[in-house]
Amino acid sequence: MMRRIGATAAVLVLAGATLGAAATTAGAATAEASRAATACPTGWGSGAKGGAAQGADHLEDIRTGKHECYDRIVFDVPGGGNAIGYHVAYVDRFYADPSGEYIPVTGGAILDIRIGAWSYDLEAGEPTYPGEVGETLPGVSVSGYSTFRDTKFGGTFEGQTQVGLGVRARLPFRVIQLADRVVVDVAHTW
Repeated sequence: MMRRIGATAAVLVLAGATLGAAATTAGAATAEASRAATACPTGWGSGAKGGAAQGADHLEDIRTGKHECYDRIVFDVPGGGNAIGYHVAYVDRFYADPSGEYIPVTGGAILDIRIGAWSYDLEAGEPTYPGEVGETLPGVSVSGYSTFRDTKFGGTFEGQTQVGLGVRARLPFRVIQLADRVVVDVAHTW
């Protein structure tokens, strides 16, 4: 009788160990799947990106946001109704167009962002966006961002508004072109 109890106990211990190992393996697999599901996108690249304009209106706002995998800057052009043109590229130094005035931008790398929309209403004779050439973007603070370090307004010339965006390093970015805004996302890592 003692042998049967001992054998039964041994079987139960082995079964418990097997179930524990299976649960640990399943837990590890679930954790790995969860990490894969929240993996940040890659493959955006850091080369220049551009999109053709199909008639835009006036820039009215620039705002930023923090996300899990990237920092975002949004250029709002309500009423555009068509795709808003853009050109975004890394530059060594930021210069206002057309004056050529050097504007210092803090960060390990600088994105020169040009949006196909005026920041000034020529007919009304007043700005639609209150940016001042060489100054930080009004109402935009990038303090505490993972990637963004600085913003500078470059001005408006021939239907284009220019912004210098200082980032931590030359990181991958993407541009999303919509009817009423242009979105630039800069990844936190490669």
